[in-house]
Amino acid sequence: MRVLHIGKFYPPFAGGMENFMGDLLPALERRNINTAALVHGHEFGRRRAYNNDAAARIYRVPCYGSFLYAPISPGFALALRREIHAFRPDILHMHLPNTSAFLAMAIPSARKVPWVIQWQSDIVNSDIDRRLAVAYRLYQPLECRFLKKASAIIASTPPYFETSGPLSSWREKCRIIPLGLDENRLKMPGRDLENWAEGVWQTGRTRIISIGRLTYYKGHEILIKAAADLPQSHIIIVGEGDRKEHLRRLIRQLGLGGRVELTGFMPDEKLRALLATSDLFCLPSIERTEAFGLVLLEAMRYAKLVVASDVPGSGMGWIVRHMETGLLVKPGAVDDLARALELLCQRPGLRASMAEAGRKRFHAVFRIDQVADKISSLYQEVQGWHLK
Repeated sequence: MRVLHIGKFYPPFAGGMENFMGDLLPALERRNINTAALVHGHEFGRRRAYNNDAAARIYRVPCYGSFLYAPISPGFALALRREIHAFRPDILHMHLPNTSAFLAMAIPSARKVPWVIQWQSDIVNSDIDRRLAVAYRLYQPLECRFLKKASAIIASTPPYFETSGPLSSWREKCRIIPLGLDENRLKMPGRDLENWAEGVWQTGRTRIISIGRLTYYKGHEILIKAAADLPQSHIIIVGEGDRKEHLRRLIRQLGLGGRVELTGFMPDEKLRALLATSDLFCLPSIERTEAFGLVLLEAMRYAKLVVASDVPGSGMGWIVRHMETGLLVKPGAVDDLARALELLCQRPGLRASMAEAGRKRFHAVFRIDQVADKISSLYQEVQGWHLK
């Protein structure tokens, strides 16, 4: 079987969807499914291939920026037509949201192939970025046509599936398969990296780490404001994004420069070393745009207790089991987050027991091999329908 994946970006671009694709494709190959991926180049304006691209059949279409979080890539339709002709897939696996995937509706060779849609998230009407609500009026008819054409749709968690407006009309097509990660990619740091990370953390303080793009829905402002009530903590926020200068100003205004750090982009090996040597992980997202929170799985793989927002309809509250594998807090509530973090700062034994429970939950549910088995079975099912 041959499956062409269509995604937004691909590693080394740093992102949850991208890390999932980067782990999923090799896992499918190990199950005798030949894979290829067509994505946008993340170095805007440049045509660049990476070392393993040719062997792994990763094709990156030049991209010239983004508009409302959607890549601008005029050559994507031609590239998709070309790769379908060259690779001759049995299935197209579309990772959404990704407006470029909609181009498949205009390509006859793409319409002849069954589609599996990986529904990562709805386009959420944001109270913070109201442009999305306006744009979605134009986007929605295309989205509806796209879902109608799909043979199967993968939703990542029961809460997201149950509350998704776009999926409500296509429930019979949907399968719930959680995202997963390859634990072998997330190795424990060697001694040199561990020593480096130990030198970054401040001695005698509870080590709190948050990892993610510095964008409107991630809620980093909430974590920074909560830090004002956590004098015993050292908080490191790893990531780049359009809110970086805003967050820097907030840290200065609150006088937290000695205890809250924005590191910007960090190479994977250093990021993992900081995560592995932290005491707990915090994901304070404030909107359902945070559909899953793949970084929670990374923290659980390293046996780190997680504190996450209990956003209605998001998968975060399903991944994290409150008071079992972590703590769930009210989204956007500074006081609630501060109380939860203060409790964990004061009770290292509680941290340790819940962190171990989280590690066990990762191994039981979220390893990429388990996920690949389920997706492989779905491919076989879809292919069987179309061979009848």
